[in-house]
Amino acid sequence: MAIPMGRRRGDGQRRASFDLRRTSFGFALVALIVAGGGVTLRAAWHSAVRHPFLAALVVLPLLAGAYLVLRRRRRARRVAEAVTEAAYGIVEVGLAELDAAEAARAEARLAPPEPTGHPVDYSQLDPYAFEEAVAELCRRDGCADAEVVGGAGDLGADVVGTTPDGRRLVVQCKRYGPENRAGSQDLQRFGGTCYAVHAADVALVVSTGGFTEPALDYAEQCAILCYGPEELAAWSEGGAPPPWEALAPAERPDAGVGGL
Repeated sequence: MAIPMGRRRGDGQRRASFDLRRTSFGFALVALIVAGGGVTLRAAWHSAVRHPFLAALVVLPLLAGAYLVLRRRRRARRVAEAVTEAAYGIVEVGLAELDAAEAARAEARLAPPEPTGHPVDYSQLDPYAFEEAVAELCRRDGCADAEVVGGAGDLGADVVGTTPDGRRLVVQCKRYGPENRAGSQDLQRFGGTCYAVHAADVALVVSTGGFTEPALDYAEQCAILCYGPEELAAWSEGGAPPPWEALAPAERPDAGVGGL
């Protein structure tokens, strides 16, 4: 005879029954805590009414402790705010000093040398200041629109302007030391762009280190003016006319000559 067997409860049902008991027990415990807390507060209130002095002895230290905690927090907050403001002030002063130093360096780098009555040692200038000094010489002698355009991708043109008689001036500046002269490769690179790319009527290379003989030979073939330290000093001190006056308009070569 088959004996009917009850279906076993699954794990999920057992867990559900267990959780229900735990939940019920939790609610009961919370209810007891709330009820106990209410009874305790009620008893404390009645005790305070009956014995106000004792209640004051208990409450005053609690209030004093809370006040000290709040005061310490406020003091800590004030200290933190003061430290933060001081740090911001130090950072602002530092940034201002950095900006002033950078502006001074930029001004010193770009400002042309002031006339002192003595020959200027252009080799002591950094490359940027040297380019600006050459541009200032051009402006002084009539190229009012002369400006520095040198930089990445300038294709050999550091200073450009218009001469008083309307010709386009293109200048390459080589701030070299006395032992480093501009060579024929420097002149060839400039010759390949000064006429064909920059449409120069007057092409000028200024080198504080002078030029090699092959460079001077190439420059003569392409009608490129070369100013070394002596020519630059004479031009700067007014002992020689501006470079463009040494090249008549008829001497400008064709655009294709620069690519030799």
